[in-house]
Amino acid sequence: MIQEIKNAIKEAFASEFDHQLTDDEIKIENTNPQFEGSFTFVVFPYLRVTRKKPEETAEIVGTFVKERVPEIASFNVVKGFLNFALTDASWIAVMADLLDQSELGSKTTSPQKVLVEYSSPNTNKPLHLGHVRNNLLGYSIAQILAYAGHEVNKVNLINDRGIHICKSMLAYQKLANNETPESAGIKGDHLIGKYYVEFDKAHKSELSDLMANGKTEEEAKASSRWMKEAREMLNKWENGDEEIMKLWNQLNNWVYEGFDVTYNRMGVDFNTFYKESDTYLLGKEMVQKGLKDGLFFQKDDGSVWIDLTDEGLDEKLLLRGDGTSVYMTQDMGTCELKYQDYGMDKSMYVVGNEQDYHFKVLKLIMQKMGKTYADGIFHMSYGMVELPEGKMKTREGKVVDADDLMDEMHATAKQRTLEQGKTEGLSDTELEALYETLGLGALKYFLLKVDPTKRIVFNPEESIDFQGNTGTFIQYTYARCQSILRNWSEETSLDVAIALEDSERDLIAHFFQFDSKLEEACRLYSPATVAQYLYETAKLYNSFYNQCSILKAETQEIKHLRIALTQMTARMLKLCGELLGMKMPNKM
Repeated sequence: MIQEIKNAIKEAFASEFDHQLTDDEIKIENTNPQFEGSFTFVVFPYLRVTRKKPEETAEIVGTFVKERVPEIASFNVVKGFLNFALTDASWIAVMADLLDQSELGSKTTSPQKVLVEYSSPNTNKPLHLGHVRNNLLGYSIAQILAYAGHEVNKVNLINDRGIHICKSMLAYQKLANNETPESAGIKGDHLIGKYYVEFDKAHKSELSDLMANGKTEEEAKASSRWMKEAREMLNKWENGDEEIMKLWNQLNNWVYEGFDVTYNRMGVDFNTFYKESDTYLLGKEMVQKGLKDGLFFQKDDGSVWIDLTDEGLDEKLLLRGDGTSVYMTQDMGTCELKYQDYGMDKSMYVVGNEQDYHFKVLKLIMQKMGKTYADGIFHMSYGMVELPEGKMKTREGKVVDADDLMDEMHATAKQRTLEQGKTEGLSDTELEALYETLGLGALKYFLLKVDPTKRIVFNPEESIDFQGNTGTFIQYTYARCQSILRNWSEETSLDVAIALEDSERDLIAHFFQFDSKLEEACRLYSPATVAQYLYETAKLYNSFYNQCSILKAETQEIKHLRIALTQMTARMLKLCGELLGMKMPNKM
């Protein structure tokens, strides 16, 4: 359809203006909803060729195209915008073609090997609300790219070493009295997170006592026994101290078991797990090589740096004076290891915008080291998630744990469903599964419908509503479609002679736009594009549902069309939901 219009436009310019256009020069857009039409050709860029006013150019091209493309019913001109309206028979043919497709959407003609790294938790605390947005974004981006035909692998770099890990280890060693997840009755990640908070409390109390005895804040920090012992523990760890390694392995294994439970419930997965404890040594080797090659420099205290002032940045620490690594060190090693394993074209890091500078430096370092994969490093920067009461603080225990959040979403979904009275005909087991589907669907949609670059203030109460731009409204629309389809057993066939209602035409035109929306989501790495399309699908179907009788349509031909629209809506809702990681309930 689009190609036919493009071909006719090329003919028009050749015939009427003696000018040859290529396909790439002709942009066909979806018509603005406030104007009549389906597709729009903007003539402003071609006025230097036509040497005529915008309206006159559009009229000449429109008349020429309409005479040669039978699918066009009419055209109208709004200044330099040439809007084409298709015949109802053409739209029904589009619908028939969509129904016949085993898989909706076109695949990319330039597939890439893409590595999507997301989650990246620390083993000193459970996943929290910020991690939830990270995991959902990473998983959804991977789903979208894979569906579009790219070769995608999902990886998780676990931050399992460093001073922050030693803080929770030290507090456990001093305060836990051999407490275990079983004896405490809590998940391992929550148990270790508790001792990370305990370290912060003890450290702050120590600093307060030292300052009360006359030390300045800087003096108190310098003489803190808690921090000194944490640093000593880190050095012992890097030197392979047997007792410290045993404690480290035990605590981390508890955390991993807790993470697995959270990931499974959240519905995200990974092809490969990397651990910083396995990559930092490779990073240190790369730093030493860069130092030997003159790319890096060493200061008097033995620390190693790179000077990026010529690039408008500053000097960046790569290795501490005592030989211990920093985040950049291990990220360099992980870069190299990932390329060895996957040979990817693009390596995407789904990390909050607080780390914009870090990833700019990482890419520059890899480029300066001559790594062939450096140009493919891409930071998928996203905005932070905050609560209505403000920013979360892990060290102080002021966070919303992912597990607690999912419990709250389940409970809220249950409450709202019971208030709506939408529980008829479902067993207790089915109802609990429904509450989980609705609760997590609402959470995922709320966090993914916003442009990734924007900050989010998350309020669970606002996310679950049977009306409006919510996951619950979309899921209810899917259940409505399934309820109708359960009463239909015939094979659907379409008659192109039917006159379409506006709501039917709008729905088919919307389905036709899926290709362009999928391409946009891939280009922008934006699940929000899919989420908006998903919401528009549900909204248009409900408008159609409220205006048109389906199972009691006036003729069999119209009934078949409306069932087909219902089938395609259900299919599109389920597909887009899967791209966002949302499940769709058959009954509500």
